[in-house]
Amino acid sequence: MSNSLVWNRFSRIIFQRYLHFKTITNLSITNGITRKSGYESETAEIKDSLDRFTVENFQFDIDDNSPEEKVIPHLTHSVPLRSKKSKSMYKRSIDFVDFRRVSVTGGNGGNGKICFLHLWSNPNAGPSGGDGGNGGHVIFEASKNVKSLNYVQSKITGSHGEHGQHKDMCGASADHLVIEVPVGTLVKDATTGKLIADMNQLGMKFLAARGGAGGKGNHYFLNNKNRHPRVAEIGATGETKTYFLELKMIAHAGLVGFPNAGKSTLLSAVSRAKPKIASYPFTTLKPTVGMIQYDDGEQLAIADLPGLIEDAHLNKGLGIDFLRHIDRCVCVFYVIDMSANDPFEQLQVLMNELEQYKANLSNRPVAIIANKMDLEETNQKLKTFQMKLCQNDLSHFNVIPVSAKFGHNLTELLVYFRELYDLYRYEKFTDIY
Repeated sequence: MSNSLVWNRFSRIIFQRYLHFKTITNLSITNGITRKSGYESETAEIKDSLDRFTVENFQFDIDDNSPEEKVIPHLTHSVPLRSKKSKSMYKRSIDFVDFRRVSVTGGNGGNGKICFLHLWSNPNAGPSGGDGGNGGHVIFEASKNVKSLNYVQSKITGSHGEHGQHKDMCGASADHLVIEVPVGTLVKDATTGKLIADMNQLGMKFLAARGGAGGKGNHYFLNNKNRHPRVAEIGATGETKTYFLELKMIAHAGLVGFPNAGKSTLLSAVSRAKPKIASYPFTTLKPTVGMIQYDDGEQLAIADLPGLIEDAHLNKGLGIDFLRHIDRCVCVFYVIDMSANDPFEQLQVLMNELEQYKANLSNRPVAIIANKMDLEETNQKLKTFQMKLCQNDLSHFNVIPVSAKFGHNLTELLVYFRELYDLYRYEKFTDIY
């Protein structure tokens, strides 16, 4: 409840009490008899009431079912929107980066100056060396202006402070270097892997490396014993630290499947993203994120993840780097190539790799996308696939047959994606966060 609403209700109640007290006053004072309310005057009664009635001891009636107190998941039945605008003809090579190793160094402090002042009337006016300026800090700030870590450099160095000058002129301190990172970035120590900061709030800042202090000039060392100091300090060097920056979540759903299962084609069909599409395996080496628009203004992110092969948890293929991307998706969409000899075996391998990498990773909200249904004999393979699901107690998985190449049945997929978001967006996945 906002402060303005609280004070509006407070003022309205005070005014109503004032009118009530005014009525009592007109009825209380008759023929010199003391007021029935027990107060000597109206002012005394109102003052006592105001002393007892404060915002702290007044209890407002707040609905227990309000969104601020309790949120109940419900289906919105929103409809996905399809953009009629054609995609850009230009190829922009902007990769989505969810992990970055960063070496951060603070700025060095400026050196102090050794100098003696000479005036026309006083050729030995004493030491006049100024102090050096402080080096700039390096600060990470959580911002909504960036969604990826691709703009964060691998080596970051803060600005250096200026050196001291003659006539007691101190060098200017350097400005702090602020690096924007997406909200939800995890900062870990590169040596120990320990979590240092969880930047889960907008505007949160983390001091990555301190700048060095500026050195003192020779004027600082002037004393009664040493009237002509010929010594000054060198500016301190800035801190050097190494961190791992990781995104807590990269998308609401991730497309998981074997190489050449049609994941990039599917992402290109449901969003305006332009992933690289080719007929050879491991075309996608880095995640590509696309946005899906709905009629209620909601935008959901879906990620095309690199292809998975058997024994990926043993670091085969893209290995651990690939599986780390899946760990940062709330929902998992298994993209199965229905033209393969045994589609169900693909599903078993995918689920086993996720479970071997991290326990309960395969138990997240999932859907099975049966792709390439435009090819021959895929209908029969789909029936066999569904029968094997029932035989292995996996009948609760929703199977959506689509053709990403021709755009068949994509609406059903996007509607089910929104249903998963409506039901699970309030859930707290402890293994993710």
